[in-house]
Amino acid sequence: MQTRTQFRPISLQPIEDERPPSFFTPDRLFLLALFGAIIVTGYFVTKVLQFNSLPIEDAAMLMRYAVHIAQGDGIVWNIGAPPVDGGTDFLFMIVLAGMVKVGLSVTIAARVIGIVSHVLTVLIVYYTIVKLHKCSRWAALLSATYLAIGPALVYIAAYFGTPFFALFACLTWYCANKLVAPNRSRSMPLLFALSGLTLGLIRPEGVILATFMLCAVVYMQGLKPSLGIVTTFLVVFLSIGGAYFLWRWHYFGYPLPNPFYKKGGGHLYLSSLIDSIRMVIHLCGPFTLAFIVGFRSRKTFKPTVFLLIPTVGFTVIWVLLSSEMNFEGRFQYAILPIVCMSWPVLIKGITQDFRLPRLNLFNQRTRLILFALISAFCLILALYQSSIDTQNVYYHDGNYDVATMLQAYSGKNYTMATTEAGLLPFYSQWNDIDTWGLNDQWIAHNGQITSAYLDRYKPELIMFHASFSPVVPITAPTNVAPWLVNWFPMVMTLKHYAETHHYILAAAFGVSPYDTYYYYIRRDFPDSAAIVSKIQHINYYDYTTGERCVNYALVHPHQ
Repeated sequence: MQTRTQFRPISLQPIEDERPPSFFTPDRLFLLALFGAIIVTGYFVTKVLQFNSLPIEDAAMLMRYAVHIAQGDGIVWNIGAPPVDGGTDFLFMIVLAGMVKVGLSVTIAARVIGIVSHVLTVLIVYYTIVKLHKCSRWAALLSATYLAIGPALVYIAAYFGTPFFALFACLTWYCANKLVAPNRSRSMPLLFALSGLTLGLIRPEGVILATFMLCAVVYMQGLKPSLGIVTTFLVVFLSIGGAYFLWRWHYFGYPLPNPFYKKGGGHLYLSSLIDSIRMVIHLCGPFTLAFIVGFRSRKTFKPTVFLLIPTVGFTVIWVLLSSEMNFEGRFQYAILPIVCMSWPVLIKGITQDFRLPRLNLFNQRTRLILFALISAFCLILALYQSSIDTQNVYYHDGNYDVATMLQAYSGKNYTMATTEAGLLPFYSQWNDIDTWGLNDQWIAHNGQITSAYLDRYKPELIMFHASFSPVVPITAPTNVAPWLVNWFPMVMTLKHYAETHHYILAAAFGVSPYDTYYYYIRRDFPDSAAIVSKIQHINYYDYTTGERCVNYALVHPHQ
């Protein structure tokens, strides 16, 4: 009898993989990468954030204003003098003063604001990528880590308010992204306008950045659907912002911050534009490929232009100002968190567009290889971030030692005239003439200091940074940055005034005779001889190299 062969019906369900489950699941790989990112971030924090370092010159200027505000003296450079708006970080200065008022030292307060702002910015970037844009956690982790170990740590170490400005740039851009997302809340246009206004109160260029973000929203939504957003923005800026603008004009006596008159002057600075482009590429370099990929289809074209509007716009506006004081690209830094939270959108869906295989389709060995390659790429990005030169944050500055010595004479109403208007005025607590003009209304509006202006104050101390010394001939420097063209005439005015009024040359400190710091002391006041002697006995160090300086005034005494 023939046996009938029985056939098993074909199942349409996928056959389960009988292999043991892999330990290296995408979630576990992600946790491993997250742990590695925390370790790398911690390493960079301990490397950069040395809490015993001194403020950079420009940061010390703002601290001087904040202390005066906390003391109830107003926004003044010298106590008892008329107000002057030399600190362009207005809202940061006010918050800093408030923290000093409640008992914190100004240096600790600056660090606290910087650290908290930076941590919040990193968290917002991660949250936006994962929750708002619905992009990969891997992309969010890469962006957050890259931002966490970036130049913000350098700005915090130098006591700048740059991370505070970047935080509100990030918040405003988050609101802009919510405005173009489906089902936005009714309160979002107001939140966007208020965040943009806060951005403008922190630094004046924040108004321009917020306006570029508004233009990006209008581009994405269209003009008619954006009328409510534009109206809310204008009402907030013209009412609250307008009231602030009129107050500051009345308070200071001129509409714009003092440095804008010194650094702008209605000219175009091509070198500043080149520097700005270079810094944005340096800051955001690894993510520029996302812009190119973003033009791959009509679907990604508009989001790419949406991101380019504030990025390119904010990069270009710096053609209006000279690039002095742009420490490690701090003027352009706000672009970095904006790019970090946006680039994953431009590559979203690229696996489907180019039919690339998904990670969970690979076997365990391939996953490990891919993870190793991705880790190597992330390490390269970390090394790229660390390529920023941060050593000038750590070296001791001889001006600090002179300033702390001079502090003993702070109650005698003495005045100094300085080209280095940071550490010396801040720590000495003397009255100061900022001879470059950033903190002096008359000099900023008249273009250059004069002997007649110095004669109004007859400063007890004149200090300037020179490209010569008593042991080498005096020659005008060549091939300098455009903003330095007026530096040599200023130095020669100070030198001529000191010598024609019989000041004592106490020191000309420098590692090289072609890069020195001159200290002239007036002869005819009671503490003159003591101050000359103390300056000459100071161990003066160059803040750019950490080397001990030679006093070239003693190598070749100048009578």
